[in-house]
Amino acid sequence: MQIATPYLMFLGDVPDRLAAKTAYGIADWRPEWCIGQIRMEGCAADLGIPDLTLNEAVEKGCRTMVVGVVNAGGRLPEQWVAEIVEALEAGLDVASGLHVRLGSIPEIADAAQKHGRQLHDVRHSDERFDTGKGTKRSGLRLLTVGTDCSVGKKYAALALEKGMRERGFDADFRATGQTGVFISGRGVAIDAVVADFISGAVEWISPDSDPAHWDLIEGQGSLFHPSFAGVSLGLLHGAQPDAFVICHEPTRTTMRGVKHPLPSIAEVIAQTIASGRLTNPGIRPVGIAVNTQALEEAAARKLLDDLAREHDLPATDPVRFGVEGIVDRIAAEFPKA
Repeated sequence: MQIATPYLMFLGDVPDRLAAKTAYGIADWRPEWCIGQIRMEGCAADLGIPDLTLNEAVEKGCRTMVVGVVNAGGRLPEQWVAEIVEALEAGLDVASGLHVRLGSIPEIADAAQKHGRQLHDVRHSDERFDTGKGTKRSGLRLLTVGTDCSVGKKYAALALEKGMRERGFDADFRATGQTGVFISGRGVAIDAVVADFISGAVEWISPDSDPAHWDLIEGQGSLFHPSFAGVSLGLLHGAQPDAFVICHEPTRTTMRGVKHPLPSIAEVIAQTIASGRLTNPGIRPVGIAVNTQALEEAAARKLLDDLAREHDLPATDPVRFGVEGIVDRIAAEFPKA
């Protein structure tokens, strides 16, 4: 799948920042590709890049409009269809990470064919996956896991890739969600894979490699989330991680979209080890990544210090304070790497 850049980011009429996390992720990690954004009335997200009309976007060189939103069930709201059709008519390709295929909507399919434009459904792969085998693979793997959805698992993995490479590690980010695929150019949206093949798809993402090579695998959902734990467990078994980093957002009391209470970091560590031992008996935690965006710096640093002491693990906000402590722990735990 070759998606033409640069991008016009479509935010629709989403109600908050988290609902546009795909767009934010691309803008944060590939800002040079994001020329502008287009928003509908009532949109509560803002990437901080220019608002453009479709004609302005084409004039500035945009080649693809990216539907940069997420929602429960991956639906494409009816009110967005006309906007997508207009983008195709203006000369833009359209790419989406939603579960609903763009081409399954007659108006969109007809407009793409009429105007010779491409439709890219990043969440859907043409690859055929085997079932997971759980056989030990060469190389080293780190998985980011979470106390909840949308707590920074992708950002932590990307920050670790950057930090580890700067320290001389041979390390690669492995995408398991639509935003990660947009950023890295390779991967599989695991939550769109038939359940029997989830662990096999992760084995495909992270195959045998050099013994010193690290695959940094993007986590999804949470083992404790009643909606998405099945995806998280299949991903854990397929990733076969040697190490994991726990990701957390400290201001939440219930899990996103449901009324279940947020698990503790200690519970996540214990459950991840208990479940992960099925495919890697040596699995171990190497750090805690906390999204402290809602906290003042002094409060954020105190929280991280407290968590580090409580769990005997380096704790940091990867975006705000970097990942040096976690990289130090990885180097100490895996000296041959």
